[in-house]
Amino acid sequence: MRVGTAFRHNEHIDPSSVSDELIREVMDFRITYLIEDRWVAGIENLRMPVALPDGFGPRESMSFFLYNQDGHQAIARPFLDERKADGQPGPSPINDWPDMPKYHELVNFDADTNAPSSSFIYDFEYFHFMVRPIWREVLSHDADGTVICGDVNQLADSLAGGAEVKVSIRGLCDDLTADEDPPIDHEVFIHLGACYYYTEQRLLMAAANPVVRTRPSIPLGYGSRVWDFGWLMPRTDGQVARWLCDPYTLKFRRDTKRYAIRWFVSE
Repeated sequence: MRVGTAFRHNEHIDPSSVSDELIREVMDFRITYLIEDRWVAGIENLRMPVALPDGFGPRESMSFFLYNQDGHQAIARPFLDERKADGQPGPSPINDWPDMPKYHELVNFDADTNAPSSSFIYDFEYFHFMVRPIWREVLSHDADGTVICGDVNQLADSLAGGAEVKVSIRGLCDDLTADEDPPIDHEVFIHLGACYYYTEQRLLMAAANPVVRTRPSIPLGYGSRVWDFGWLMPRTDGQVARWLCDPYTLKFRRDTKRYAIRWFVSE
């Protein structure tokens, strides 16, 4: 999924500037959430902060921008520069942003930690949601690897022919839901990189693009201790190896879980 927006330089980039030049932006959301089969949101998983028009922002970090289908937006920013953070996770005061009247902050979390996040609405000139209908589902299986439909050979043949592959992992973020709350049905769509097919075992596995996980909700957003990021290696028997990073400490942990997965190839 890609999203196109437009904004004025002195309204969004540098309020002190006299330039009201219109800037058109197109963003790549390579992590997509489908929640309760009725709500879509996307996350930019590869973006670092930029300082237009010259370069990058002042601190090394990731910019995990999140856009919902109705225009609600969010940002989570794990800092990577190892600067000491003195704050504690929790709700933070909402900022007024007086120099940016089109920016409406809704909630703010963890402002003085290593992993601040917030939800907001920015009044862009427009939103254009763009999806390329090139994906075809070729395999679906449950968490134990029992095939529901499709065939792993068809997936392997498409891969050998040069097709791109992505997966939809159902319930990937269930462990981010509070114990007292029932999990919300959701799927997370993730592009895959290197793929490996064991021809005798008929087992395919892949190194996924970096994933950003957050507790499912409508609209989707972030909050205190309800999100993380990292890497996955899904397999066609339902096993998913997870290498996930705590954004507050930047410490990684490894585990494996089983999920129902759908596999897609590009046409």
